[in-house]
Amino acid sequence: MFDDQFETAFRRLSNPFFSVGDVFENPRGGNIQTIGPYYYGYVKTVGEDGIPHVTEWGNTKPSNSLTDSTVRDPYVDVSVDEKTSTLKIVSEMPGIEKSDIKLNVSDKLVLLSAEHEDRKYEKKIPLPSKVDENSAKAKYTNGVLQVTLTLAKEKPKGKMVTVE
Repeated sequence: MFDDQFETAFRRLSNPFFSVGDVFENPRGGNIQTIGPYYYGYVKTVGEDGIPHVTEWGNTKPSNSLTDSTVRDPYVDVSVDEKTSTLKIVSEMPGIEKSDIKLNVSDKLVLLSAEHEDRKYEKKIPLPSKVDENSAKAKYTNGVLQVTLTLAKEKPKGKMVTVE
C-alpha cells in the first residue's frame, strides 16, 4: 500500500506542470495552499572573450525541491558601447515606484534593490568593465529601470622609467 502511494506521488512530482495540492493532502483532507506566482528565465550570451555566460532571473530557481522566495531576481541586461565609452544597464521591475529603488555603484559592481508592498527585488550585477561611479544616471519609467555609466579611463599600471 505504501509503495503504491509513493509511486503515485512520485509520478505526479515528475510532471513538470504539477500542483502541490495534487500530490500532498492536508490531514483534514483539504489542499495545501500554494504561494505564487512563480517565474524563472535565463539569458545565454557569448562574451567578448568567447566564453558563454548564462544569466538567470526570477523569484525561483530550478532545483530538486520546490522553493519559494519573496525576493525576486529581476531581469537585467548589461551592454557596453565602446564608441561613446558608456555602459548601460536595463532592468525590468514592475509594480514599484522610483522612490523605492536603491542603487549602489562601485567600479565593478552594481547593487540593485527595491521594495514596494508585496514586491521585493534584489540583484548584484557584476560589470564587465570598470566604470566611473560619479557618472551614474538612472531613469525609471513604466517598470523599466535604465542606468547609464561612463567607462573609467584605464591608467597605465606600473612606474614610468626614464632612459638615460
